[in-house]
Amino acid sequence: MNSIEIRELTKAYGSHRAVDGLTFDVLPGRVTGFLGPNGAGKSTTMRLLLGLDRATSGTATIGGRRFTDFPDPLHQVGALLDARAAHGGRTARDHLRVLAAADRIPMSRVDAVLEQAGIASVAGRRVKTFSLGMRQRLGIAAALLGDPGVLLLDEPTNGLDPEGIIWIRELMRGLAAEGRTVLVSSHLMSETSAFADHLVVLGNGRLLADTSMEEFIDARSTPRVRLRTSDPVRLRAALARDGFELVTADDGRWTVEGIRADQVGSLAAREGVPVLELSDDRASLEQAYLDLTADHAQFAATR
Repeated sequence: MNSIEIRELTKAYGSHRAVDGLTFDVLPGRVTGFLGPNGAGKSTTMRLLLGLDRATSGTATIGGRRFTDFPDPLHQVGALLDARAAHGGRTARDHLRVLAAADRIPMSRVDAVLEQAGIASVAGRRVKTFSLGMRQRLGIAAALLGDPGVLLLDEPTNGLDPEGIIWIRELMRGLAAEGRTVLVSSHLMSETSAFADHLVVLGNGRLLADTSMEEFIDARSTPRVRLRTSDPVRLRAALARDGFELVTADDGRWTVEGIRADQVGSLAAREGVPVLELSDDRASLEQAYLDLTADHAQFAATR
């Protein structure tokens, strides 16, 4: 089983708890966005999961086993925590060859992941000559090297150009579709909304949310519909009978508060009112996230 299991996980530095009693699962077959303000405990949790730090209490396991107990960890878990970790004096190919040799991975995988990451043409260049985006692709290639069932990616779009962002987005969704577990930490709400199916949100080291993307946004949105109609008079009267108000929007459309698009569609069909455009006007992930984490941000600018 490729699931990640976090149970009562705590990491204390003196009196400060960077991670405070966390319990959640990350399941295969979906991309899980790992969100939270700076200092929320995301990076610490990932480091604890990979055995790079020792927990004060609690457990962080993969399929019921600690990362350090795997005899061939790169076959089980691929991770990108810091794109700058590769030795600058090595070529990209040699960097991956060292990792492959250390974990008994066939050398054929080196060229395969270089191609997959789109950097085969620069595989002979030294890493110190790489841009941030190229280093990021190399880090993702390293994470994929052992063909693992679990991927941990910290800010994977950092430094990537638009083509690279689309590539990593499709890669993550493709890996999840294959039944792998994909946990992605990011500060970019627009990107997270484009690739994540599920969200785990931290604040001050504690769990704030563990839910699907849709449920997360819906829980922090007031239902509202945006529409166009060729007969607003009749639609306004029909909505008023059910206690709703048709209001003019700035863009020439109409809005209705407190109702969903399917309800308006049914009402309009019943009354024979033509509707030319109809959609739910939901909060964005960014709006919902800021609403949840407003009291948990370590640093906030004054206005």
